[in-house]
Amino acid sequence: MQRAEQSLVEGVNSPSRGAAVYPGGPIVIERGKASHVWDADGNEYVDFMLSFGALIQGHAHPYLVSVAAGAMSEGAHFAAATSAEVEAAERFRRMVPSAEVVRFTNTGSEATMLALRLARAHTGRTKFLKFEGHYHGWYDPYLLNAHAHPPAQLGTKEEPARIPDSGGIPATVFDDVVLAPWNDVTAFERVMRQHGKELAAVITEPIMANMGCIPPREGYLRRLRECTGDYGALLIFDEVVTGFRYAPGGCQEYYGTRPDLSTFGKALGAGFPVGAVAGPRAILERLRWGEHMVLHYGTFNGHRLTMKIIAANLDLLAAPDVYRRLHALGNAAIAGLRDVFGRHRLKAIVQGFGPMFQIYFTERSLIDDYRDYCAYVDTARYARFVALLLERGIYMTPANGLHWIISTAHTESDVQQLLEAADQASTELG
Repeated sequence: MQRAEQSLVEGVNSPSRGAAVYPGGPIVIERGKASHVWDADGNEYVDFMLSFGALIQGHAHPYLVSVAAGAMSEGAHFAAATSAEVEAAERFRRMVPSAEVVRFTNTGSEATMLALRLARAHTGRTKFLKFEGHYHGWYDPYLLNAHAHPPAQLGTKEEPARIPDSGGIPATVFDDVVLAPWNDVTAFERVMRQHGKELAAVITEPIMANMGCIPPREGYLRRLRECTGDYGALLIFDEVVTGFRYAPGGCQEYYGTRPDLSTFGKALGAGFPVGAVAGPRAILERLRWGEHMVLHYGTFNGHRLTMKIIAANLDLLAAPDVYRRLHALGNAAIAGLRDVFGRHRLKAIVQGFGPMFQIYFTERSLIDDYRDYCAYVDTARYARFVALLLERGIYMTPANGLHWIISTAHTESDVQQLLEAADQASTELG
């Protein structure tokens, strides 16, 4: 790390890996296999972070390794039309219910940028609504109220304080942003009555993944769908985190709610950088070259090696019982952790279901939104708990706003190792 700091700011390339999350310095990972990783000191861990959810097949899946090697031997990228991007797109369309067509980008941030540009072009409107606590990438207009803050700084639900997440962004960038609390139908309907006819889009994480794991209330996503349609605004599901995780078609399939546009990343690439925007042809055809087109360039769009991996990854995910097993393993881990905390009488809850969940140290029985997270979650106690797990061979980020991930590579033995480590850590945490 001392060497790294001579060449890299904080010795890393993203603050989620730096001193803000790892005050004593991050663990330097050297290699991974299946559900395990090894650090530079030779320590072995069961990995439940999995590149923030990107590694749906775990590390170095043998089939994906062979696909990558074959693709490299023929040429990784041409910046030209290839059969690989067609094969990836065809598989994508078969799995995602709302995808008449798809456009591949290089990252999830690029995908959400493009989705907003498409929405503005399609509706002729400029404003959009984002929810408190949701993260949609590091594009300037999205960087509002995506980090936790003391409750006194948040303002009221009716008049949320607007808190930029980054320096270097002109205040005028946020003039077209309407900010609203999430998971509250009454508040959403009030904001839509006030601004609905001005909005190009409403963008949401279908499960709030930027504050751990906060599922939507019963019927909430359905009401977003109805209300945006009433006002002529597009509904964008940001499935960069949830896509290909809960079901072959993501949360839109799991919850039975079809957005106008949806964005993907992380698990789509199985460890390779990629993003995607999907939706009806009537909207995405605006990318077609011509007058008033929506411009989207990118030398690495449709990167051949990545497209080969995507096609192979989606084939693996389409196999029988994949999602049943992901949910079963995740639910076993959740039930086991709840039992551990109950036996130790710790004020902690495990929230989420199936292949994604989070632990909150809180006296509350439920964390329902951004304001609950800011007011009632003891993030320092969580970081201490994770530090104790790391000492016992469980790899996870100490950042409470992220989430535990189950991959196809995890086993019942991995879950048992987690529960044993959690039991020991709970004893020490007291």
